Amino acid sequence: MAASRAHNVAWLLARTAGAWPALPALAHGAAVRADYATLAQRAARLAGALRASGLAAGDRVALVARNDPAYVEALFGVWWAGLVAVPVNAKLHPLELGFVLRDSGAALALLDDDWLAALPDGAADDGLRDARRLGGERWEAWIASAHPAPVAPLDAGAAAWLFYTSGTTGRPKGVTITHANLLAMTQAFLACVEAVAPGDAMLHPAPLSHGSGLYVLPHVARGAVNVVPVSGGFDADEIAALAAAWDRSTFFAAPTMLKRLRESPAMGRLPVGRLKSVVLGGGPLYVADLEAAFAAFGPRLAQIYGQGESPMTITAIDRFAVADAVRRGDRARLASVGTAQLGVEVAIAGADDVPLPAGETGEVLVRGATVMRGYWHNDEASARTLANGWLHTGDVGVLDVDGFLTLLDRSKDLVISGGSNVYPREVEEALQAHPDVAEVAVVGRPHPDWGEEVVACVVTRVRPHDDATRRGLEAALDAHCLARIARFKRPRAYVFVDDLPKNAAGKVLKTALREVVARRPGP
Repeated sequence: MAASRAHNVAWLLARTAGAWPALPALAHGAAVRADYATLAQRAARLAGALRASGLAAGDRVALVARNDPAYVEALFGVWWAGLVAVPVNAKLHPLELGFVLRDSGAALALLDDDWLAALPDGAADDGLRDARRLGGERWEAWIASAHPAPVAPLDAGAAAWLFYTSGTTGRPKGVTITHANLLAMTQAFLACVEAVAPGDAMLHPAPLSHGSGLYVLPHVARGAVNVVPVSGGFDADEIAALAAAWDRSTFFAAPTMLKRLRESPAMGRLPVGRLKSVVLGGGPLYVADLEAAFAAFGPRLAQIYGQGESPMTITAIDRFAVADAVRRGDRARLASVGTAQLGVEVAIAGADDVPLPAGETGEVLVRGATVMRGYWHNDEASARTLANGWLHTGDVGVLDVDGFLTLLDRSKDLVISGGSNVYPREVEEALQAHPDVAEVAVVGRPHPDWGEEVVACVVTRVRPHDDATRRGLEAALDAHCLARIARFKRPRAYVFVDDLPKNAAGKVLKTALREVVARRPGP
């Protein structure tokens, strides 16, 4: 298929700017920053500045920042120029950021003030040619001085979004999401998650580097305003104020965020009637929590299930279906994550990848236009994950006769704490480097606020026989982790054991460890 501007997701902005030039496109809190004509012009100028700086089609641009209106401009400027956005979790450790910059081969990094000061030493030696502050006076001057560029024509399979998701090997993998994937995701959202009308609002308390950033696209496609909180993140009081300022608003939230909002005094000031919907994802949502949220928010809750490899687009249950299940008292339906989204096929399979009948338990397999092109420069992992034409999610689930998927477990042992993914192997590898650690295994434990918390089960070389020794070891291991991995990944509790339970092949039995952890005092 020949290259075309229509294959470039930036064309969504150009198209909307032609249809609704005066509609608000981007806001910072309650203040409009740009209408659609202005946002498109700024994206075109930024694209011109990027290309004038020597970047060529396909080059990678890392975005490392908390939420900011300039983040949205940067995404569209990067795509407009035919470049690849590398959105980086702003909570990463500098060493982890260094790996992402090296592995992606990013030529340019756009960073907020904190990250500009903390840019890892040697970044230039790894191929990074330039680093600029995202937003601010110099950002404005850079855009104003550039000549606008046309939307770059691209092949539909060109990379658009290179997302680094931690893996069970302990090394992050870059998920190559194409322009075609993002266009399919946009269509799936509008068809299966929430319809959007011109003038609606999308609030962004969740990170733009993850799912909330992806949801910029369907809202731009339909002429809604993308609203970035002034705080740059989630704040319950701010959400209440933004809902008052923007009618027919939607936001994406991890279940933890919704629970914090519901239990906050700000809930009493939230004009629920002005909310259109809340899309939940990024972690397990228990039925009791969903029922409590429904009592507070009414028929405004939708839920999606996706992975970085098929972003936000495996299954969905929209707000109408959730409300219907609540009305009928169908708790089995509420426990599900919905049905396959538009253009997506979901199957449950055994070890041979042959789909199983309804009601049978197995691995969740996915295929369709939303599934990634593959892992960045990792053919072996790509072949394994995309074997037999299916995306192997590593999640265990069951489909009912109506096609509703219920997730039962995560075979990859992923821990989701506060909506952030923590892969035990990463934490285990960090702890294993401590001289006092003989063996370690990391599991998740239910937490009333965060959904799950990370717990490390540790066999030490010097056994902790008293409370003082235990406290000293905990402090030492905590400091050790903070020097190597992001703060949100570090264990919240340590359980010292004489040995780790293993099977005959020597594999650690994490099911048995979870039982051990469950018997210890928790949060």
